[in-house]
Amino acid sequence: MIKIKGKNVFISGGNGVIGKNLVQRLHELGAKVLVGDLKPRPASWPNEILYRQGDLNYITKEELETFQPNLFFHLAATFERSTESYEFWNENAWHNVRLSTHLMTVLKDLKSLQKVIFASSYLIYDKKLYQFDKPAPKAVSLTETDPVLPRNLTGAAKLNHEIELRFLNDFKQEQFQSVSARIYRSYGKHSRDIISRWIRQLLKGDNTLSLYRKEGIFDYVFAEDVSEGLIRLAVSEQANGIVNLGRGNARRVEEVVEILKTYFPLIKCSEENIDIPYEGSQADMNLFRQLTGWAPEQDLEATIPKMIEHEKASFHDEDQGDLPAFNVLVTSASKKVPMLKALKKACLKLGGNIKLFAADIHPDALAKYFSDCFWNMPKTIGSNRPSILSFLLENKIKVIIPTRDGELTFWSDWKSVLLDHGIYVMVSSTHAVEICLDKLKFYEKLSEHSLPVIPTYLEIEKLKDNHAFVVKERFGAGSQSLGLNLNKEQALNQASKLENPIFQPFIPGIELSIDVFVGQNKKLKGVIIRSRDFVVNGESQITTVIADPNLEKLIEQAAKIIDLEGHAIFQVIKNEKGYHIIECNSRFGGASTLSIAAGLDTFYWVLLESTGGELNTYPFVKKVGVKQIRHAEDKLIE
Repeated sequence: MIKIKGKNVFISGGNGVIGKNLVQRLHELGAKVLVGDLKPRPASWPNEILYRQGDLNYITKEELETFQPNLFFHLAATFERSTESYEFWNENAWHNVRLSTHLMTVLKDLKSLQKVIFASSYLIYDKKLYQFDKPAPKAVSLTETDPVLPRNLTGAAKLNHEIELRFLNDFKQEQFQSVSARIYRSYGKHSRDIISRWIRQLLKGDNTLSLYRKEGIFDYVFAEDVSEGLIRLAVSEQANGIVNLGRGNARRVEEVVEILKTYFPLIKCSEENIDIPYEGSQADMNLFRQLTGWAPEQDLEATIPKMIEHEKASFHDEDQGDLPAFNVLVTSASKKVPMLKALKKACLKLGGNIKLFAADIHPDALAKYFSDCFWNMPKTIGSNRPSILSFLLENKIKVIIPTRDGELTFWSDWKSVLLDHGIYVMVSSTHAVEICLDKLKFYEKLSEHSLPVIPTYLEIEKLKDNHAFVVKERFGAGSQSLGLNLNKEQALNQASKLENPIFQPFIPGIELSIDVFVGQNKKLKGVIIRSRDFVVNGESQITTVIADPNLEKLIEQAAKIIDLEGHAIFQVIKNEKGYHIIECNSRFGGASTLSIAAGLDTFYWVLLESTGGELNTYPFVKKVGVKQIRHAEDKLIE
């Protein structure tokens, strides 16, 4: 028997009605559990339960390698209770077919994996076996060897993945087993099943129940029993392949109503005239009993009272359902196409119906073609705040990503007010922004703490031991009107052309960019170092991720001293004498998309935090050696 205690267990769709019971039971048994789900994390779960909110189509092999799962319970799926709509085509393709394939693609070669337990469905069986033109006298017991012909897209997706698991077992049987549990009519506390929906309706005082084929016979199996059954299949060394999981004792719809009448005597039934067949199905549980020595025992009479009490207790609670609808705004979006693409991917990764708004003062900015909505916004000045706030609230903007140095102070000054309206701006405090925008202040701040920052002065005479100089503007982006490797006469001449010149010694060496992300809790989440292999107009056209633990520690110190929040980029020169910190931009940079690809998942983390998520359970998995080449690309619009 496979023991649960001490095992690493990954559960997809673990925040559903079956999943919650499964998570609780596995936690009680001593497993280390990682749950992936589109819904926000339940507030009642203990901190030991790891959680990854978002669309698991975007989970990577590196993330799961960090967790090293021994068991994988695949529950995540989408379905429609009644007849599947035309629109369900895309949803099924993404959340059923593609998701199952993707998850096993990233899991199949992990050496830690011992067993896969897939929540399949009895919808796979040929409907001719259990659907009739007239009410069935009794339910047909379906066995694992009965013919299959899925009756809808959901069933087809389940069968497809069963075949995928069978295929993998042919190659990986010495590494891991897989079992596909064909689950029947699951129902449970605070679920979307018909029994739960009826109970909620009755508690609200609506006593008229709509019945569709009251003579239909279904195998109702309680969610707690389903989760227990999945665990029993997981620990059974003999359990492999296809196994039924139901109550094995089907009941008519009208019997469910009669039980409900015991608690809601005022029930009235409205029998709807609908052209659907009569069902009469139940699970043959003989194989399950042979493999596990157990079978579900809780019947409707025992479980419906539990469900009523649970619904009463949570009747006025806020429903922990899908992610609330909200949108994201990128300001000064201009032609920052790679950034917009990365942010759109983060929106999709989190899931929900998040729209990406791009904003710019120029009405023809390229960003309008790479976002869901475009806003020709007014200038970021104090007098425009009322109109800007009105737009933000009307369009449900919850997250703002400023991208231009000149607007950072505007947003940081307004940050706390916007937060009171439920809008988070990814920007550091005004004090931190001012330090980063003012190169003299930046030098003074870091030198106070004895960090190796490049000396910066207003007068060139203070660099008396130097013969080569750098001249640049004191405020704003360092590449503006930059004079590099100048003698004293050239430096003074260049300075005369600048508005607020500062002088630095010219230090030869390798120039590095370091992306950092600091969470709203002011804890550094990750650091990525990039070599600037080819630079044009201050931006890296070719850049490569490298490893340098000592530099990472130095930058972590600097970020803490400045009191950064969100995304920032440090520039550093490295030579035989060590590190020389040049400056810091307290925003997302042009080539920072490479850092996202290398594991610094800035936009996903920002969205998570803004919806109440905690980042401590999300791993930072760094990829070294990744190279990015920035190039022009055409977009065609028909």
